[in-house]
Amino acid sequence: MPALVIQSRIFGEMFGSDAMRALFSDAAMVARYVEVEAALAKAEARVGVIPEEAGAAIAETADPSRIDMALLGERTEIVGVPITPLVAQMSKWAPDGHGKWVHYGATTQDIMDTADVLQIRDALNLVSEDLDGVAEALVALARDHAETPMAGRTHMQHALPISFGYKAATWLAAIDRHRARLKELRPRVEVVSFSGAAGTLASLGEEGLAVQAALARELDLGIPDITWHTARDGFAETTGLLAMICGTLGKIGTDIILMMQSEIGEVLEPYLPGRGGSSTMPQKRNPLGAEIMQTSARLLREQHGAMLDAMVQDHERASGPWAIEWHTLPTAFILASGSLRASLEVLGGLEVYPDAMRRTLDGTGGLIVSEAVMMGLAPLLGRQEAHHLVADCCRAAIETGRPFLDVLCDEPTISGAMDREDLAKLVDPANYLGSAPEMVARLLATRSHEDGE
Repeated sequence: MPALVIQSRIFGEMFGSDAMRALFSDAAMVARYVEVEAALAKAEARVGVIPEEAGAAIAETADPSRIDMALLGERTEIVGVPITPLVAQMSKWAPDGHGKWVHYGATTQDIMDTADVLQIRDALNLVSEDLDGVAEALVALARDHAETPMAGRTHMQHALPISFGYKAATWLAAIDRHRARLKELRPRVEVVSFSGAAGTLASLGEEGLAVQAALARELDLGIPDITWHTARDGFAETTGLLAMICGTLGKIGTDIILMMQSEIGEVLEPYLPGRGGSSTMPQKRNPLGAEIMQTSARLLREQHGAMLDAMVQDHERASGPWAIEWHTLPTAFILASGSLRASLEVLGGLEVYPDAMRRTLDGTGGLIVSEAVMMGLAPLLGRQEAHHLVADCCRAAIETGRPFLDVLCDEPTISGAMDREDLAKLVDPANYLGSAPEMVARLLATRSHEDGE
């Protein structure tokens, strides 16, 4: 097996999108470092901390393709972080000695944290776009199947009838909450990090905060209330959001896996020749996408756990936990992108089989709506008496294998209170969806109103 499945040329596309992996590649990371250094020079020149011509020269020559990546890697292994060797290379680019102003008054973590924020902003854009796509797919399923009856299940057993649209709508509501959380997260995490060696900006004297604000404007980032070198709650909130998103997608995937069982067959993933097939069993159509959704939820939970560990940092600069983020943040985003992509494929083309849902509903001969019968008889017989009689009929139907309706009609007290035609209506699962269709309609109407449609 590969050392890192998300970077594997064989397995990688299953667990992460190319677009997301590109955002967290070495080349993209170094390009962000160079971008931040160039923006810092421009900001400091604007404030008057470094010569104006130096700021212009540094920005004009800040070309990431000029970085000697082999040398950068070699020196990073020695130094422990990449910014010092990167600055050593950038300092040689600007003419007339202007390169000496590169990285002026900054500390390594300022550059790396701000570059991380830029990567996170781009990554959240991809997540947001995919979440919107998942929501659109679920809207279609909820709308089209608002009244498609199926068995609701609790403890893996039949409970009461629901509609498939209702199930899809519960998935949709969770996705919408994640979309709201993502918007709320952005102002807290998309802030610049520029505070100097111990976070006080002492190296820039009275101009420190002015440079910080100018740098934030250059990069279109927010200004932090105070230094966050060892306050990593923003990044932890980010991985927490990703973990919750994948948790919801994992729940959806689990439902689909169970509904795809051969004995059930209520839904199937979209057909693609060979997808989900078996090397020995030609009939197989395995829930490949749903399995990725389920697996990613478990893997991402581990990344968030590691990020919570990384929050426990010492004093004003971490002695080690900071490096945990270098693995956790990219891995979390890549795994989330793989789960979201699988969800788009599965939900966008999900094959729904109402007849199979109806067969499953009828599999217990009407027992799934015993509550409906009890509640229908309660006004006539009293709730307790109705419950007792219906429970006895349920046991008799199970023991004898007779249809539930026949057993009910053979019970003198029940047949004396209600005729067979009315009992048949109560025993029909399609007549006991409760407010499920109305709930779906309410959710869709609320979404349309909020979106201004």
